[in-house]
Amino acid sequence: MSKIESLILYITFGLLLFGIVMSRADQYWFDFTYAVEDGFIEWMTVIALCVILGACLVRFWNLKNRRKPFFLFALLVLAGLCLFVAGEELSWGQRLFQVKSSEFFTRNNSQRETNFHNLVVAGKSINLIIFSRLLILVIAFYLLVLPVLYKRSSKIRDFVNQSAVPVPQWYQTVSLLLVFSLIALCPSGKRAELLEFGTCFMFMSIVLFPKNAAIFK
Repeated sequence: MSKIESLILYITFGLLLFGIVMSRADQYWFDFTYAVEDGFIEWMTVIALCVILGACLVRFWNLKNRRKPFFLFALLVLAGLCLFVAGEELSWGQRLFQVKSSEFFTRNNSQRETNFHNLVVAGKSINLIIFSRLLILVIAFYLLVLPVLYKRSSKIRDFVNQSAVPVPQWYQTVSLLLVFSLIALCPSGKRAELLEFGTCFMFMSIVLFPKNAAIFK
């Protein structure tokens, strides 16, 4: 494990454990200072997403003449996804620039903010269906199933490598599962902010230091 990998782990679990302790010692400070919207922990989440975005763009530039179009397209898709999630985290700068929500978001967004993940359609929460339940299934497959298939099947390994999919190392899988477990110790409703931070920081580690790092060189 490199020094940067170790540093990412220290930052992730240091801030995570600090947040859990403060949520129990001073929940008001935790809710309205540490995990508040546009606060410290949310900006740390955005920083991780921006690092992933930057890594994808650098890889695209360096490999544009060395990899197949689908590989390069996959890099751009991941970069675009990170940009979208970062924008959603900040409600696309609405609070920063004090922009009022349109009538559509005021009427259909549970927080009356300009973002999509808090939309309520036909009484169903988009956040609960897509960004929670579905995402949990995707993460479970990615962390627990994909590494096994990648190791045992040459066809799947070739497809994953050609699709520019970073495969998690064992310690990254264990660390991310530990993040999910520790969140249960946080009594605050703002625990989701900690979970997003921990998840994004560990995914940043996977993208920067994947098991199949050779495909990005």
